[in-house]
Amino acid sequence: MEISLKTSESFDEVMRLYVPTVYRIAFERLRNAADADDVTQEVFVRYFKADKTFESEEHRRFFLIRVAVNCANSFAKSSWFKNRAHTDELENFPELSAGDTTADNAEKNERSRMVLEAVLKLPEKYRTAVHLFYFEDMSIAQIAEVTGQKETTVKSRLMRAREKLKKLLNRDDFE
Repeated sequence: MEISLKTSESFDEVMRLYVPTVYRIAFERLRNAADADDVTQEVFVRYFKADKTFESEEHRRFFLIRVAVNCANSFAKSSWFKNRAHTDELENFPELSAGDTTADNAEKNERSRMVLEAVLKLPEKYRTAVHLFYFEDMSIAQIAEVTGQKETTVKSRLMRAREKLKKLLNRDDFE
């Protein structure tokens, strides 16, 4: 069964389903809410212009993730991006901005914030692999396909990222 993009309802549904994922990928790479918004918009403009048919919803998801990674990387390589002041805007990361205020969730949110801050301190090549693996639940093979890297490269980057995260978090039990 092929899925086509021909109606506004399907486009609205795709936006509702995938804007958070695309935004998280862009924010993880660019660390700026306005830039992540720009990249998210660009991804969906490209999606709309592509007028592709997809074999499955999973195929659509991978297409959008691949475009998001490529757009964020292109944006990060632009001279405009490289030559401006950067600030981390962690409060705009979706999982942290809509936090529950109960005592149990406050502790969970603080722990999530600490882990996310540590992930954002990783070099970009490790951040992308960690984000796609842990936040987007992608397999190593899927990450390799989306990023254009070998599976062994993805595995080694995940392993090195875990080692760096252990040091950043000062925890030996981090997996």
